[in-house]
Amino acid sequence: MSAPRRPLPPPLKLPEPGFGRRTPPALFAPLMGLFGLGLAWRAAGSAYGALEGFGDLILGATALLYLFVLVSWLAKPLRRPGVIGEELRVLPGRTGLAAASLGLMLLATALAPLAPWLGFGLALLAFVLHLLLVAAFVQALRLGPPEGRVVSPEFHLVFVGFIIGGLAANALGAHLIAQTLVWLMLVPAGVIFAVSFLQFLKARPSAPLRPLLAIHLAPLCLFALVAHGAGMAVAPVFAALAGAMFIVLLISVPWLTQAGFTPLWGAFTFPLAAFANVPVTLSGGEGLMGMAAAGVLVLATGAVGVIAWRIFQLWPGGKLAAKTNAAEA
Repeated sequence: MSAPRRPLPPPLKLPEPGFGRRTPPALFAPLMGLFGLGLAWRAAGSAYGALEGFGDLILGATALLYLFVLVSWLAKPLRRPGVIGEELRVLPGRTGLAAASLGLMLLATALAPLAPWLGFGLALLAFVLHLLLVAAFVQALRLGPPEGRVVSPEFHLVFVGFIIGGLAANALGAHLIAQTLVWLMLVPAGVIFAVSFLQFLKARPSAPLRPLLAIHLAPLCLFALVAHGAGMAVAPVFAALAGAMFIVLLISVPWLTQAGFTPLWGAFTFPLAAFANVPVTLSGGEGLMGMAAAGVLVLATGAVGVIAWRIFQLWPGGKLAAKTNAAEA
């Protein structure tokens, strides 16, 4: 006589995923690039007297997308605050969180000419949030393994990112604050550049991490833009340094992209958008520099747009979260 059959267990029912449970912070890097493009096109509209509303159109669309992504990501720490520490342990996470607070500064810059008080409030909020991020980042480095304390390009976003506040300050007419930020941020930027250069001489980064090297271009561009807006004579020096670094990066594109497309290509977007803004702003659309600036802006628009589109395509279905080791709430 055969043994009685045991009843089958009830079917396993997986919990339905909630809103934003694994929103990857890597989305904020290309959003920074799109904000930068909008600001560059706004400057081009003033410089060339054409397509004057195109920059505001880009900024408006990017602002809506940024706010949606921000609300989606905030759903994670609201469920489980420990998510923030987990995001800071991985490179795409800490790069993305820095880009999130800096994106708020760029939003403040975009709004400053249209709604000064709102722009000022958002800039102040972004500044405070970025200070808190710096504190959390330093704590994560202190508690993490020693190999995680190696200086890498995203340190510019964390420690030098306050320079973006100079864009908002200039837009609000607070040029003294912009000048102060330029001089203050030169210190951490100089340290990061020096340490990064020495590290590069000792060992080359692996192919997947090479796109992050493009971040080194961003602070030079922002120093040039903020200094120019604040009437500082040193602005052309920063612009020349940015131009030299851009040429080096351009020559190195095959080497930088050897690993093929990854979400870390978001690191190309905001430096490229910032660089496109430099010749437009400094030339005022005049002369050979003005003509070259228009070409750079068009090329940057195509490159940044394609990279942002490809990264956002990975968001549905959780592909981007898996590829960037995003924390889950």
